[in-house]
Amino acid sequence: MIDKIVQDVDAAVAGIFDGAVVMASGFGGAGVPNPLFEALRRQGAKDLTVVGNNAGNATYGLAGLMQDGRVRKVICSYPRQADSYVFEELWRAGKVELELVPQGTLAERIRAAGAGLGGFYTKTSYGTELARGKEVRVINGEHYVFEPPLHADFALVKARAADRWGNLVYRKAARNFGPPMAMAGKTTIVQVAEIVPLGQLDPEHIVTPGIFVDRVVRVEE
Repeated sequence: MIDKIVQDVDAAVAGIFDGAVVMASGFGGAGVPNPLFEALRRQGAKDLTVVGNNAGNATYGLAGLMQDGRVRKVICSYPRQADSYVFEELWRAGKVELELVPQGTLAERIRAAGAGLGGFYTKTSYGTELARGKEVRVINGEHYVFEPPLHADFALVKARAADRWGNLVYRKAARNFGPPMAMAGKTTIVQVAEIVPLGQLDPEHIVTPGIFVDRVVRVEE
């Protein structure tokens, strides 16, 4: 019997190792798996590379993990927000690396990894610092920059509901990065507000099929 449900968030993040590449879903404050980040703080893995849209908020979740000195590098689109002071302080002090990726390019690099593609060409970033050192090709008279796929050892995803097979539905903007990250992670760990009996999720509403999910944990909102 397939049952991907684990008992708590600490069990969910077990096995995340030092030096791992960890993707984390979320768009602004929507869909961020903060309880999984807090469990990862307790778990102890260090020297992590974290991939996400933002670089953390206040002193909890990803920001707390950085504050603990456990993140080596952040790959994201929006490292600066009103409450992203932890990242900014660490970056200015040279204690954390940053790879800045335009948002659409970030999403497509993640999607390319999940789809098994070798990368893609985009006009975005041509002629800027972000294209330095990257392959450039002229296609139909326009310049394109090559971007490689972005894989992860672990993907931490927040969804609204799941069944024991790991089929997922999302709530609104939480759907932005969750689905492609679930496909791009070697091990995908999902927190949900509700676990429903098998067959209760409308197949037309399932965004991420369970084949891409390894662990599911219920977290009360």
